[in-house]
Amino acid sequence: MRHQKKRGMKLGTDASHTKAMKKSLVSALLANDRIKTLEQRAKAIRPDVDKVITWAKRGDIHSRRLAIAKVGDKQLVGEIFDKAAQGMWADRNGGYTRIMKLGNRKGDNAPVVIMELVTEPVQPKKANASVTKVEEAPKQEAPAEEPAAEATEQADAE
Repeated sequence: MRHQKKRGMKLGTDASHTKAMKKSLVSALLANDRIKTLEQRAKAIRPDVDKVITWAKRGDIHSRRLAIAKVGDKQLVGEIFDKAAQGMWADRNGGYTRIMKLGNRKGDNAPVVIMELVTEPVQPKKANASVTKVEEAPKQEAPAEEPAAEATEQADAE
């Protein structure tokens, strides 16, 4: 019986070809930091890439073996684990990939995207940004009023 066998999108192929294609795309993305592919394929490999990077952040031998099984290249996994050990994704709790749409392919009108690894650090959200802007506005107006008051005093003195 095939209970619990459907995992994710089939991508128009049989299970073994889908598995091989996903493994190839994941290893290409991790090796090159950026790939150009179809939108559905990019969405299908995003969880796999996130899992590999999360395993790399853990850094133990079990995680390394799981990543080798997912990617299929020991040297590439070693490089990813080294990057994670250096703290490349230390402050990020997920969202290691970015998908940017390019448009549709000319031949079959399939949506093409660029999928890349996010390397810039996470910027904290500013909760009181609106309060800061309100406080800055009167400070800028105050110096403008002082020269006008001095000019009035000079006119009275004459």
